[in-house]
Amino acid sequence: MKNIFYFLLAVAFAIAVAFGLRYWLSQYDNPGYVLMGIGHWSIETSLVVFATALVIFFSALYFLFRLLGWLIRLPGKVKAKSKAGKATRSQEALISGLVDSAEGNWVKAEKTLIKHASNSTTPLIHYLTAARAAQSRGAFKKRDKYLEEAGKQGPDAEIAVGLTQAELHFSGNQFDEALETLSRLHSIDPNHASVMKLLHQTYQKVGDWEGIKNLLPSLHKNKVLMEAEVKLLEAETFSSLLKEEAGKGDASTIQALWQSVPDHIKAMQGISAIYFASMIEAKAGNQVEPEITAALDKNWDGTLLSIFGSIQSDNVTSQLEKAELWLKKHPNDAILLRILGKLSVKVGDAYKSEQYLSKSISTEPTVEAYRLLGDFLSKQGDKDRANDCFRKGLELASSEVVHNVEEASFS
Repeated sequence: MKNIFYFLLAVAFAIAVAFGLRYWLSQYDNPGYVLMGIGHWSIETSLVVFATALVIFFSALYFLFRLLGWLIRLPGKVKAKSKAGKATRSQEALISGLVDSAEGNWVKAEKTLIKHASNSTTPLIHYLTAARAAQSRGAFKKRDKYLEEAGKQGPDAEIAVGLTQAELHFSGNQFDEALETLSRLHSIDPNHASVMKLLHQTYQKVGDWEGIKNLLPSLHKNKVLMEAEVKLLEAETFSSLLKEEAGKGDASTIQALWQSVPDHIKAMQGISAIYFASMIEAKAGNQVEPEITAALDKNWDGTLLSIFGSIQSDNVTSQLEKAELWLKKHPNDAILLRILGKLSVKVGDAYKSEQYLSKSISTEPTVEAYRLLGDFLSKQGDKDRANDCFRKGLELASSEVVHNVEEASFS
């Protein structure tokens, strides 16, 4: 419509110019003439006719060239229009595929996305979404094929494709495959937040706490997790590493690991208890006994107290004396009384053994206290009372099991 307007405007201009020339020349008695000779031929015409013909000729020539230019560009325009139409249809297909995928219509979504991927301006999204749809319906071979096609879309797609691949492996419980992909991506971009987040989750799944330990500084530096989440992950990581080292039984390795634990993690409740328990399991309880004692003097804790009672000390008498000093401040602590009874058995003080264990049971009956007292009475030859302790211990253990089952059923 715009071109037609310009054409008509140009024709009107040419006619106006022709009439203007004619009017101007008509004012003269002799408006002039034009004579042209070609070989033996000659053409003579008035100046008005020549000028009018000249304007019309150049106008026609101009529009002829415009027409030729339009015809030359026509195939390209048709092709571009066709391509734009295909791109529009592929865009609509992408939206439709995303909707179908969100609604769980995996087969339909996959078919729609792949059909229009080659004509799309964003084929990467088509292939990645189709891969997710294939994964959701269990078509793992097709999933891998689509991911391979997505990877061909250019070098810039490597992180996006790899991350999607790792996410799909992770959701499919293929943790080793996910870890392999994520390790490669992390080497390409060590500060990529999504890669680090999924990497630490995968490390957790496979129980690679050493890997998480090495990743912790980057998680903290790049603020991938909230501060509270990082601290919680640090506590879980070092706790798990201490437990792993405890199973190996190498006290020097446990101590070296403890030295690498940040102070704010050491200060968390329960972390030091894991370290002390690990050292005791590694037959190095004597090395941490002063630390446990100092910790209990500073902050009374039942877990640390139980660990103190598990130490295979070289000087049980000194251990008993220290515990009896605590009894002055905590006379009705059932755990302390049980440990005092246990230590008294070790030093061979029969009177104190029975007194402490009996008082522990009367304060707060526990299966462990009944067992210790039963063992003591059995060695003393008092079978009836020993059996009575074992029976009560079993009844208490049974009631605790029933209670736990009932709680689990209502939770």
